[in-house]
Amino acid sequence: MAAMAVALRGLGGRFRWRTQAVAGGVRGAARGAAAAQLGRKVAVVDYVEPSPQGTRWGLGGTCVNVGCIPKKLMHQAALLGGLIQDAPHYGWEVAQPVPHDWRKMAEAVQNHVKSLNWGHRVQLQDRKVKYFNIKASFVDEHTVCGVAKGGKEILLSADHIIIATGGRPRYPTHIEGALEYGITSDDIFWLKESPGKTLVVGASYVALECAGFLTGIGLDTTVMIRSIPLRGFDQQMSSMVIEHMASHGTQFLRGCAPSRVRRLPDGHLQVTWEDCTTGKEDTGTFDTVLWAIGRVPDTRSLNLEKAGVDTSPDTQKILVDSREGTSVPHIYAIGDVVEGRPELTPTAIMAGRLLVQRLFGGSSDLMDYDNVPTTVFTPLEYGCVGLSEEEAVARHGQEHVEVYHAHYKPLEFTVAGRDASQCYVKMVCLREPPQLVLGLHFLGPNAGEVTQGFALGIKCGASYAQVMRTVGIHPTCSEEVVKLRISKRSGLDPTVTGC
Repeated sequence: MAAMAVALRGLGGRFRWRTQAVAGGVRGAARGAAAAQLGRKVAVVDYVEPSPQGTRWGLGGTCVNVGCIPKKLMHQAALLGGLIQDAPHYGWEVAQPVPHDWRKMAEAVQNHVKSLNWGHRVQLQDRKVKYFNIKASFVDEHTVCGVAKGGKEILLSADHIIIATGGRPRYPTHIEGALEYGITSDDIFWLKESPGKTLVVGASYVALECAGFLTGIGLDTTVMIRSIPLRGFDQQMSSMVIEHMASHGTQFLRGCAPSRVRRLPDGHLQVTWEDCTTGKEDTGTFDTVLWAIGRVPDTRSLNLEKAGVDTSPDTQKILVDSREGTSVPHIYAIGDVVEGRPELTPTAIMAGRLLVQRLFGGSSDLMDYDNVPTTVFTPLEYGCVGLSEEEAVARHGQEHVEVYHAHYKPLEFTVAGRDASQCYVKMVCLREPPQLVLGLHFLGPNAGEVTQGFALGIKCGASYAQVMRTVGIHPTCSEEVVKLRISKRSGLDPTVTGC
């Protein structure tokens, strides 16, 4: 369980409080701190169930401990490896190859994460938010119960309860040996030793990001994909992400599904898989098998039925309205645990802040889940905001959609002779004037920084003409967005631009 915010009450070992309660990681902690700033008495309940491999972590939830933060730092480690290879072209005499030390990197990343854990604890203390490191579940619609380390039962009661427990990686329990011998993103960032030769199973952004940084630090890495990569993202861009990774050392097994994992006498893992097209069986040997086949909401142990909170029968995610309200008027839910919401930390943080402002600050502002930008931190980063080309066509019809696109070569790639085949940007627009921008997709260095800037314009309803009248910053990759002149409809190949 990530975090839950609740009010407390009780006698003796119990607490008597009428307050705001929040459950769930950094999102829960942030929501609790925000409510406390508005003069509410707040408690945060947070507990990490160890992974099947025994990995556990501190306050802060998925993003801080086993998601965005350690992922981006290990991605940076891989990017530095590429820059070291470029260095001789810029006059730096660097003996090649340069070895990578997993232990040193992991220790540095883990120490930073622990400093963030401590920072969250301090923030809660400074804001006078009561913190309970217990696994809690509902007793009724106003009360949750948990057991402290000493075995003491704690009952917490609240006028308002916010559930922000997030999700955990899915294990393919139907596969022999998956649980016993495999790891997930809950474990990879806390490994003391290098994972060595790794099989990543899955086609999610988590799968590709992990495979990307493992390849980038020099590890033999294979990705097994059963169907399509980056489902839900623009599929042209997804294909180019895969092309770039494949051309830079990551191996792919397409259209395959694992059926068994067993440990060999020498300690290696033998994986058996089947080609989904031919039915042919094959095997391979790896040091590590990383499952990245999706996530499940952390709701099963909450006893939501005792509070009357409705969940989706298919996903077990919590059903909410536009105000983040559940089927129980004073119980709310935000983040990955909610049905139909983007599984992104910034959206949950903003949704929580707006919720607290509505509850206690007199605001009526609702969270807007349209045009939320995001970035996939693969070796060549993919940033996007708004609709994919497929979504735009499905929503408006092919005849009403115009797509402007271009390949480009970053200036930084020129001297080192880097391949820029997959550096690409496209803007999806309505065809009718003023050609409202529906989506932007950028594949290249620093994609997150590029996308964040243009996201503001798209959020404000920018048109294609307005973007074209924007002066670019030269020489940058960002300026390629404001130079898009070639339409896919024209049939012309997009110009390869650059300095």
